[in-house]
Amino acid sequence: MKMIGVCACPTGIAHTYMAQAALEKAARAKGHEIKVETQGAMGIENELSAGEIADARVVIFAVGVNVEGEERFDGKQKVTVEVGKAIENPMDIIQKAEMKGMGL
Repeated sequence: MKMIGVCACPTGIAHTYMAQAALEKAARAKGHEIKVETQGAMGIENELSAGEIADARVVIFAVGVNVEGEERFDGKQKVTVEVGKAIENPMDIIQKAEMKGMGL
């Protein structure tokens, strides 16, 4: 399944990138394609294209702040969690995304 995500924490430094790495590792371990955009102190990095957004079945928001450009994801199935949850238990977040992506 194609998944996308956005990670952003209040300071936009360590936790943003830790969440990104954890979600990417968990998704790939379950055989999914994933790309995660980060929003933080360095601005938007690894920005998701309109095509990547269109192709994705589900979007994961691992955030502690408002997502810049959130309207890009209107109409998508979404899973929203705190950044820390994505770091602590990324496999649980991926399982929730799988269910959303399958329309469950």
